[in-house]
Amino acid sequence: MEKVSKRQNFLKKGVMTLSVACASLILLSTTTLEAKGPLTTEVKTQAVQKTSLSEERINTVLKEAYEKFKNNQDGKNADYIKALAIVDSKIFGITLVTPNGKVYEIGDTKAEVSIQSISKVFTACMVLQEKGNKFLQEKIGVNATGLAFNSIIAIELHGGSASNPFVNAGAIQATSWVEAKDSKERWAKIYANMDDFAGKKLNFNEEVYDSEVNDNKNNQAIAKILDARGRMGSDPLEATTVYTKQCSVNVSAHDLGVMASTLANHGTNPKTGKKILDEKHVPKILAVMATAGLYDNAGDWLYNTGTPAKSGVGGGILAVVPGKMGIGIVSPPLDKFGNSVRGQLAAEYIIEKLGINPLAQ
Repeated sequence: MEKVSKRQNFLKKGVMTLSVACASLILLSTTTLEAKGPLTTEVKTQAVQKTSLSEERINTVLKEAYEKFKNNQDGKNADYIKALAIVDSKIFGITLVTPNGKVYEIGDTKAEVSIQSISKVFTACMVLQEKGNKFLQEKIGVNATGLAFNSIIAIELHGGSASNPFVNAGAIQATSWVEAKDSKERWAKIYANMDDFAGKKLNFNEEVYDSEVNDNKNNQAIAKILDARGRMGSDPLEATTVYTKQCSVNVSAHDLGVMASTLANHGTNPKTGKKILDEKHVPKILAVMATAGLYDNAGDWLYNTGTPAKSGVGGGILAVVPGKMGIGIVSPPLDKFGNSVRGQLAAEYIIEKLGINPLAQ
């Protein structure tokens, strides 16, 4: 009995010691947290600053980006299309548009260049709107090709599929599937759709169109191959011509900013209030923009900015920060991938300084 009592006393002492130790740890932890109070407040303050998008902050960052990169001489205009080679390489404009329609801009924001491949986004939106998400995924595809944007080999390597609507093959295919009774109606619908995204009537560049339409034999070949595989919705040569027209529409940095903000605003143009794309389709088009928007440099762009984007060899870049803003930049000199040099630098700077990388939220 004596041994049992001693054992019970020992256990009681052990429990009391453990309780005291736990209490001490709790007290120590509480004291430690209190001691870290100012640090915690500082971290919270930094987080608030990171997500703050005051007018003053946005204007300051815009000005910094413009001044930092306006004299950059890297890259050169696209010259395989004659009309693009002669565009003023000094053009540099940046526009940010929020979902409530607030516009921030600096530089040559009204200077126009041809939209080129950025037009692919809006025709793909039409296909999504008319035929649904599954159609785009199954009939055209939503994967990066790993090859050049105008590759014919990519079609054969992917079982006769264009792979995504942002390479030439997929863009021509998307154009062919826009519902219309003939070429005239199809072009009118595509043109009007881009106008709706921009919230204004966009100009058509006859010089660019004439330069391209007589030199698009590779695209004609692509369209015929897709037609042979049963992937085209209309005559392949007719679709190629309409596709060439959509690439020849003029846009400014301001126009691209509004077009991007329409996607950032869940498919509703923040300037006109017009619903252009059903909200359910917006994440789908943004996903393809994220994986295939900047030609062969899409991975690096996403790594650096986290934003869905699309570029064109006319020198435009359109980037979307969902729910926060659309960014439009025009600067004609391109890097080896066909993306605006100043456009990328400025956009990356703005996204970082404003703390609006969607993947870092």
